[in-house]
Amino acid sequence: VGTTIPPLSNITSGMATPSTVPVTATYSAGATPLIPGAPVLPTPFVFIASDWPPQDQIAPTDSEEVTEWLQELDGFNVPDLSPTADGTCVGDPAAASQASSRGWWTCGGYTRSTDITACPDKMTWGVSFDDGPGFYSMELLNYLSAKNLTSTFFVIGSRIVERPQVLVEEYMAGHEIAVHTWSHRPLTMLTTDQVVAELGWARKAIKDVLGVTPTLMRPPYGDIDDRVRAISLAMGMVPVIWTSTGTGATFDTNDWKVPGGVVTGPQSFATFEAILSNSTLLNTGFVVLEHDLYAQTVDLAIGYTLPAAMNFTPTLTLDSIGHCNRIPNTNLYRESNLNTSFPYPNSTSGDSSVPSGSGGQSSSSGSGSSTGGALS
Repeated sequence: VGTTIPPLSNITSGMATPSTVPVTATYSAGATPLIPGAPVLPTPFVFIASDWPPQDQIAPTDSEEVTEWLQELDGFNVPDLSPTADGTCVGDPAAASQASSRGWWTCGGYTRSTDITACPDKMTWGVSFDDGPGFYSMELLNYLSAKNLTSTFFVIGSRIVERPQVLVEEYMAGHEIAVHTWSHRPLTMLTTDQVVAELGWARKAIKDVLGVTPTLMRPPYGDIDDRVRAISLAMGMVPVIWTSTGTGATFDTNDWKVPGGVVTGPQSFATFEAILSNSTLLNTGFVVLEHDLYAQTVDLAIGYTLPAAMNFTPTLTLDSIGHCNRIPNTNLYRESNLNTSFPYPNSTSGDSSVPSGSGGQSSSSGSGSSTGGALS
């Protein structure tokens, strides 16, 4: 990022810190979004630390806000699954042995019918970026704008309060905004109250900055089971994960491992090239995991993965996840959503008098699956 994209071999954990593109503050309070029926932008957000949980820590559950959000679970059957030890298979062998019945994605890639894991049309890439808004997100936004591409941004509450104007730029440019929790912890390891707090505070941060409440979410690390699904759906948010194949391969670029020195830029790009190759074997399109939090991940995206996808043969269609799933953009936010059957019966509504937890049913009723796209 900055003025030039470094050679692929130079994209490593030790690369020099590049300069950042300043936020232009293009949009002001009262500006009208591209979403029909969405409210105008609210007064610019001002972060007051005492009004929010400590950043990058599991959100506490002893607040009036969490007490109110817990009421959204009323009427929903939240499975009585105990939290996992740490969200990993190795850390909790007992839970891992029950992964199929728990619908635990982390151990076996198990999904339910309520999960979005792909784009329905073959050779369509559902583009998304996680963990921002970051210092280098504006470079990514400028690139996407220049190429006339839209993406889904899964944003973290602790980052939103730091860089609210970047979130405004993403939203007003037509990109989809979705929840990625407050502190980016594996959700299956948290209590039900903590899951509600993590989703609720991130959702509130988005609402305070943009004036809208997303109806999509992505669990950090893809760590979800039937309990977390039910909580998410009760709170009016459909889970979105990245694609996996029947052989266990997941469409994760591992770009997030580059800043930590676990993999190199060339290794991450090689993983992406394998993803493109695997995508031709799917009957559906696909969703890939990438990130906009670090300079390395943004460099990989705008310098390598996005250009490779746009030049791929056979031709790929690059699209945001909601749009590629034919979800009207009005349905992506509670305030503009007039379809009471999305994301769940009566769980969101353009009518603010309808609580998100009214009606509804158990998310565990969906059929189990261990694939994110049907292989041909």
